[in-house]
Amino acid sequence: MKIGVIKPKDSRDLRSSVHPETIDKLLNLDEIEIAIQTEMGLGISVTDDIFKSHGAAIKSRPEILQSSDFIFIQDILSEDELSRVPQGTTLVGTINPFANKSFIQKCSQQKINVASMEFVPRITRAQKMDVLSSQANLAGYVAVLSAANYFHSALPMMMTAAGTLKPAKVFIIGVGVAGLQAIATAKRLGAKVEAFDTRPVVEEQVQSLGAKFVKIDLGDTGQTDQGYAKELTEDQLNRQRELQAKVCAKSDIVITTAQLFGRPAPRLIDQATINQMMPGSVIFDMAVETGGNVEGSIVDEVVVQNGVKIIGQSHLASKVPNHASFALSNNFINFFIDFYDQESHSFNFDLEDEILNSSMLVFNGEIRNEAFK
Repeated sequence: MKIGVIKPKDSRDLRSSVHPETIDKLLNLDEIEIAIQTEMGLGISVTDDIFKSHGAAIKSRPEILQSSDFIFIQDILSEDELSRVPQGTTLVGTINPFANKSFIQKCSQQKINVASMEFVPRITRAQKMDVLSSQANLAGYVAVLSAANYFHSALPMMMTAAGTLKPAKVFIIGVGVAGLQAIATAKRLGAKVEAFDTRPVVEEQVQSLGAKFVKIDLGDTGQTDQGYAKELTEDQLNRQRELQAKVCAKSDIVITTAQLFGRPAPRLIDQATINQMMPGSVIFDMAVETGGNVEGSIVDEVVVQNGVKIIGQSHLASKVPNHASFALSNNFINFFIDFYDQESHSFNFDLEDEILNSSMLVFNGEIRNEAFK
């Protein structure tokens, strides 16, 4: 079986979906050949020769599209590229499905199979394939470091001969994977950390990291079966913004992490809240690519309002591309290995399996998820 790996087209995405430290797990399978696009590892300082030394072939993008049974992708293919892909080929990767419904429909028309790694269910067996979590974890780390770079003071308390330096006050809004890592990173850097989430069940996790959980009574909230926060009503959002504003006003750094899969990010910080914050404070909007949690945030820009810096960086995991690539590569490879039959040397498309049933959006020309028909 031939596996192809192609580069993301967005130059801001420095990750590679195969990594030298993980690729051998694929190459050690029987009857597997891997072709990697030229300069795939450029963003992580891995040369083509390094991949060759592991036994992979280096080919052009068109060659890989035309000759692979499986192709690992980090974004969608153009119409012209899809025309090069033979029927029956399977595309596996991150495709931002809700923003690319026409791509899914074109794959269906051309009988190209599509497995969206974003739809891998959050179950114990699939944790090793969970790209959303692996990349969000690193994004949470990067958000704290970046916010600290824009803050004009140190984060930890320091006892010096020149006086005592107070620790920075960091407020994390949203305690998913990214939020938990942001809490842990800010604490390691010595900041005083508070956090809030609409799911009261995460309070214990926040406290276990040494942070204070901010309690805001929003009524009935909870979480989905997949562990995501449920979407709030407009009244609940207004109450959250009102009470959060009091915490934001006394915080040096605020990091927002709230995102809703398949829908625009909720607006959590409005202009009124920003106006209450101290000049020199920093807001880092981790959801800027999906609409933004913060009023006035702009993708890949730093906006200053009343002395408050609002940061809207994209592709956060790509700021630490080597570790991001290592995790991404393991996610993709674990997905493939879990369904590869060593005896028949073929991929087992067992659509009764919970993981494939959820992630296979297109199979044999059929769009299997009603959201994309």
